[in-house]
Formats: sequence, C-alpha cells, structure tokens
Amino acid sequence: MGRRELCGIPLVAGIVSGSAWWFQAEKEVQPRVTATGQTAWQLLQEARQAAVEELRALIELRRAELAPDDLAVLEAQVLMIQDPELDRLVTEALDRGLTVEEAWEGAIERTRKLLEALPDPYLRARAADVRDIGARVLRRLRGVDRQPASGPGGILLAEDLTPSEVVALERSRVLGVALVAGSLTTHAAILLRNRGIPAVIGLGPALREVKDGTVVTLDGERGCVILEPTEDEVAASQERQSLLARVRAAAWEQRNEPAQTLDGIVIEVGANVGSLADAVRARENGADGIGLLRTEFLYLERETPPSEEELREQVGAILDAMGHRPVIVRTLDIGGDKPLPYVSLPPEANPFLGIRGIRLSQQQPELFRVQLRALCQLRRPGLRIMLPMVATIDEVQWARQVLNDVCRELQESSGVVKTLELGIMIEVPSAALLADHLAEVADFFSIGTNDLTQYVMAADRTHAALGTLQDPLHPAVLRLVAQVVASARQKGRWVGVCGEAASDLTAVPLLIGLGVQELSVNPDLVPDVKAEVRRWSLRMAQDVAQRALQCRDAAEVRSLVRHQREQPEESTPRQS
Repeated sequence: MGRRELCGIPLVAGIVSGSAWWFQAEKEVQPRVTATGQTAWQLLQEARQAAVEELRALIELRRAELAPDDLAVLEAQVLMIQDPELDRLVTEALDRGLTVEEAWEGAIERTRKLLEALPDPYLRARAADVRDIGARVLRRLRGVDRQPASGPGGILLAEDLTPSEVVALERSRVLGVALVAGSLTTHAAILLRNRGIPAVIGLGPALREVKDGTVVTLDGERGCVILEPTEDEVAASQERQSLLARVRAAAWEQRNEPAQTLDGIVIEVGANVGSLADAVRARENGADGIGLLRTEFLYLERETPPSEEELREQVGAILDAMGHRPVIVRTLDIGGDKPLPYVSLPPEANPFLGIRGIRLSQQQPELFRVQLRALCQLRRPGLRIMLPMVATIDEVQWARQVLNDVCRELQESSGVVKTLELGIMIEVPSAALLADHLAEVADFFSIGTNDLTQYVMAADRTHAALGTLQDPLHPAVLRLVAQVVASARQKGRWVGVCGEAASDLTAVPLLIGLGVQELSVNPDLVPDVKAEVRRWSLRMAQDVAQRALQCRDAAEVRSLVRHQREQPEESTPRQS
C-alpha cells in the first residue's frame, strides 16, 4: 500500500504507533430467531440473563483499572436489561403475534427514541446504552459473541464502538482507536476521552482499506492516521508519547494549583457533575468549583417529584463535598416525550425544539418554585442558579420574578433573605444573538457548545455521518462565542463554557483568547485543562483566536492551533 495519510476528526490527543487490527463485528450469518408466544418469552429471558452475567463478569474483570463512572456505564446497563418496562413492551408485542426478535427490537427502539427526545446530552447519552444492550441481548439470543478486546493488540480499527465496548477495551493492549464513523459528543466518544485512549474518528470509508497487521501511526491531536510510516516517524511518535505522559503526570501533580496563563491571568476550571460521586471526584481532581450541576438525576426514575426537603438534602450534600468552592446549579432540563410520570406533556414531533428547559419550568411553575425554594434556603456562598434553553428575554424576566417572589416568601416566613445570582445557558442561536440584551437581565452566561453547535450547523449531534458538522471549533460557532463574550463584557458579566468544547485541549486557547473566564469540564480532565491554560499567554491566545475567526472550517482552525502550540515559546509546560 505504501505510505499514506488518512485524516478525520481528532478526539483524544496522543500519538502512538503499532500494528492495526480490526474489531470484527459479528457477521450476519446467523438466522433470525422466529419463535413466538411462550417459547419466545423463555428464550428471551435466557438471553437477557446471559447478557447480564456477561456484563457482571466484565465489571469484575475491569473493576481495578476503571474509574467509577466508566464502571457505572456497565452497571447501568445491567439495570436496563432488567427494566420491567421492557418486559411490558415485549409482552405486548408477543401477545400481538410478533416473533421474539421483532418484540425485543421494537421494545429497544421505542425506549431509545424516548431517551433521544430528552434535551440534556448527559441523559440523551443513555440512548446509546439502550442500543448497546439491545444488540448484546440479540447476540446472546442468536448465540453470537462479540469481544472487541480479543485482537493481538496495537491500534484498534472499527466502524464504530458502543459504550460497553469502549469500557471493555484492555488499556494495556489498545494503544489507540481509529473509527470509520463516530461523533465528538457520543457516549462512546466521551468514554474514550475519559479513558485517555488516543483516538481519531470520522476517518470514512478509506479506513476500511487498511489490512490487519499494517503498521500505522495514529495522531490524536492532528486527527490523522499514517499508514506504513517511516522508521523516523515511528521513533518520533514514541518520543512524543513519552513526553505527553510526562506532561500529564505533571498536570496531575499540579491539579490543585490555579490555572494561570504565562502572563498571570487566572482561568477558573470547574467540573460538570450529575451526582454526589461526580462532585467528590471533581474535588479530588482539583476542580475550582462546579460549573454545571445537572439536577435531572433528582427527578428521574421516580413516580413523584422530589420534595423541597429532598432537594435541599441532595444538593446540600454536593455543596458540602465541594467545601468553599462555587457551585452553579442548572434548573430542571427535561422535556419532550413525557419522560416523567408526574409531568403531563403532549407528544412532540421534535422534542429538541419543543417544551424543554426554561419552557418546561414555565409550563410546570410549581416544579420550578420548589426547586428555587430549596436552593434559596441552602444559604451557601458561591451558590448560583442557571437557566437552560433560554431563547428570549421574557423567559429570564419571568424566572427572575419567580425567584424574587420565592425570596420574599422565605423572608416573610423564616427570615431567609438569600438572593442567588441567576445566570443562563447560551445554547440557542437567538440567545447568542441577543446576548447584549440578555446581559441586562442575567448575572452571567455559560455557553453550552454541544447544543449551540447542533443548532447553528443544523446537524444532529448524535448522527455519526455528520461528524465534521458537529465540531464546536467551526468558525461559525466561534464567531457566536466571540459575540456573546463581547456583549457580556460591555455589561460587566462574566462568561463560562460548559459544553464538551471546554474539555477539548485544542479549544482551550481559543476560548480564553475570546475572553471566556471559566471552563467547566469532565471531572477527570480538570488537571489536563488546567495544564493547557498554563501553556499559553493571554496575548498569544488572543492572537490565535482572532485568526481562527477568519478560518473557513473547523479543520483549518484545529490546524492553526496545532501549529501555534508547536511553537517553542508556547510548548513548554509551566513549572510550579
């Protein structure tokens, strides 16, 4: 084949060389199982139990080497397979005369669509888990096995990977991952990032031409795979990977130090969390605070909404875990296809553009009031409230009035006078374009780059074929970020970023160069993001950010930043 270079989308930085080996999906040679009735039910129960045992064995096998969140992916899938709601859907289908495979596939598809209708990306990621368990049970039903870690080791090639397949990878044997498809914000991509496995996605059909055993160099920073590299290139990749390992070790040692640029500007690096366990991990990894506390976990998988006391207790525990550090609590961000049994909403053709976020709060004002009452009574310094899915000024004014009413009621009843700062998510293009006016009614902004990119580029963020349109470093998205920051600065408001872009080391200098003052990232990536901030002076970050605004596409932006990072004066890690 000779030396050849394939370029895709960079996912996880790192440069590694090794032999390529294909993760072979099961061949569709097994006949479909066509049993019906009671026989079908029995076969399915046996397949589900086998899938559960398979997952439990994998959990025990990986327990010592995986982070709690990664193990939780498999533990959650065990519960999903055993979900009584799947029993109900399958039973209904079998009663209608469907075959066992038709019944199971229908139940999985219905559940998947329900989850994909949820507005929050953290919750939408569960749809990938549902597809994952659906395929796992179906394989057990057909007697097919699929073990992604069974190859010889080296650079893993695949069409795509499911979340459980990523968790199952043996880190000591999988040097890197190259995918034909993939998206930056899928659950599998997030897990690859969490595990620190160098990865390039979206390489397209050309990757399918690579044969098992081909020597390749995978560059997760450039988003390229070099086929049959020269000896010098292999040696250089090994040296570069050793350097990166030392840089990461230094980042861990300095995790509790401020993220300060070379010219003394401090950037706050917080964490995105959705549970008490996440908060504890964020603190241990050196997070300066919580830039996004998702509260949906308090409302899911229950028949009634949480009480004021429950909310105070649960959020209070997270505040206790963070000590004096600031915490931003996002109000309930659920909407769409009646995901909560105690919230009555009509079915929607497009839940992403329907009643969700602040719109749900307006539709269900009592839920909103109870959440605000609980937060206001906590009386903790640094506690702030953030509204999701804001599109208009009226929405913020309405929320502000409800918050004022709640504070007045609490003052009259118990003497509580704590008024919390009220900020908003900038994730809808209208909010970005109206940022100058919104800065008059909101205390701060936090840019949700995942949904903002999806809406700006008109590209479903879960669609693997649209990966190049889902990159938040596209100049169209960066120009909106710049506009938001400029508008906020004029009104004395600060701006943070809590989308996946904040965890992308290539994006870090662009965001701080555009004037972003806070980055909220995956808890496990806090040390690395802090270290990246320390590599840059504000002047150099501003220069590269302004040049990025003039680029034509995200690939050109990434190339620009990569070139600048390689300059000697900016590539030396800051020493403590």
